Amino acid sequence: MSSKTLTIVFFLALIFSANAQNSEKAKALLEEVYNKVISYDNIGIDFKYTLENTEADTKSETRGNATLNGDKYLVELFGSTQLYDGSKVYTVVPDNEEVIIEDKSDDEETITPSKMLTFYREGHNYQWDVLQTVQGRKIQYVKLIPIDSNSDINSILLGIDAETKHIYKLIETGKNGTKTTITVNSFKTNQPLPKSLFTFDVAKYEDEGYYIIRN
Repeated sequence: MSSKTLTIVFFLALIFSANAQNSEKAKALLEEVYNKVISYDNIGIDFKYTLENTEADTKSETRGNATLNGDKYLVELFGSTQLYDGSKVYTVVPDNEEVIIEDKSDDEETITPSKMLTFYREGHNYQWDVLQTVQGRKIQYVKLIPIDSNSDINSILLGIDAETKHIYKLIETGKNGTKTTITVNSFKTNQPLPKSLFTFDVAKYEDEGYYIIRN
């Protein structure tokens, strides 16, 4: 083997080793985030939701909030409310005066509110990405690439507060060019919650004249 070939092999080995170390470092950080998330009784977040497609030259922004308690969640977004009580998903759409009741989706690729802070543990390869300073906070990004080559998702960037280990930003880029960004403006934990928060009163909406759709 020539000295030139040996040099190329040596540098390739260095690159492979560095990538492997960065992948393990990224995975270790995400595990810290996960352990922090599951340590809380409940989590409340206020966030900005941005949907952008440069090819279609479209961009929309809105704000929302979510309360998460184990698998259960209550989310307000796009003027609608969605609640999962551990059994059924209830979506209230005031503009249409309708309530949609359905079983929880088994689509593993769909990032539901209950999985929003934990979905990254499976089904992805990890890469250590850039470190940014946002209003004095150090935000470390980790890039997630779906293992499934048939996934509609090209990549996901998770921005993690290096001090608190809370997720600050999620940037999902689809293979169709659509970019979805969730920026967490407020992250509260272990708040006192009403016992009835995750109980849905169908009769209340029936009395108000809402159309009940059961899927």
